[in-house]
Amino acid sequence: MSVETTTESAPAPRKGTNILLGLTLLGLLLALWVALGFATNAFWSPNNISNLLRQGAMTAILAVGQTFVIITAGIDLSVGAIVGFTSVIVAWLLQAGVPLWAAIILTLLMGVAIGAFHGFGIVRMGLPPFIITLATLTSLRGIGLLITNGSTISITHEGFTNFSRADFLGIPSLFWMVILVGIPAFIFLHLSRFGRYLFAVGSNKEAARLSGVNVDRTIYLAYILSATCAAFVGLLLASRIGIGNATQAEGWELQAIASSVIGGTSLFGAVGSVHGPLLGAFILATINNGANLLNVNSFWQRIITGLLIIVIVYFDQLRRRGSR
Repeated sequence: MSVETTTESAPAPRKGTNILLGLTLLGLLLALWVALGFATNAFWSPNNISNLLRQGAMTAILAVGQTFVIITAGIDLSVGAIVGFTSVIVAWLLQAGVPLWAAIILTLLMGVAIGAFHGFGIVRMGLPPFIITLATLTSLRGIGLLITNGSTISITHEGFTNFSRADFLGIPSLFWMVILVGIPAFIFLHLSRFGRYLFAVGSNKEAARLSGVNVDRTIYLAYILSATCAAFVGLLLASRIGIGNATQAEGWELQAIASSVIGGTSLFGAVGSVHGPLLGAFILATINNGANLLNVNSFWQRIITGLLIIVIVYFDQLRRRGSR
């Protein structure tokens, strides 16, 4: 059967459900903003809103990349380590005198290489996604610490560091990067045949293969996109903090997974969107920001995030049982 036929038969996300979920998440986000506006006078201050958008932006981009992988019924536990590692790479390249444009391209290519390695481990070596990405998580932290000798690398390139602190049309530049990633990601996932292939693989790999989908190539693509998004976030983080530090972004992989799941992506595969994880990331960022403003113990932030994941995955299981 031809590949063209597959693009029609492969499962795609239900538009009505995605729209309803998106509106629900947007309503929840707005409700949180209104409630925090009444609870504390500092929430609606320009500085706080700007910080909130910057805080949520990097998690949102990670969540988009993670979503591509989860839709295929996989997982990428390495994205936080990739962020820290690539912050070291770009800092090291800039310190060595590499032009900024070349340092950025080489850092992104590093993300492509890591994603391809994950694809190779899953497709060719037959390793579970959990194992290969967990191994990369620990390895990249170690490699980054070896490169820096356990220290950090300062970034003195003002054009690079000033970017993350700049605004455009009154909106932080980091938030514009969410739009820069989100629009093509939406087109790719929801309007292209390659996006349909991701859903097809997540639904049933063997059925997708029999329908003409190149399952191996689709898995490679999903993990390359995830790692490249993480490398891009590594660039943004290095720009924001002005150093390369292999220990940065610890635990961000869990934030990315949580944002994606809160945004409606099913951990069982074949269900997800782009706008859901973006909203999920900013819901988490709002909860964390509001908790800080209200002087709530940071441990409660983790508890709330964990409870949200449990509730959403539980209802996802109920939905799956009801659809059988």
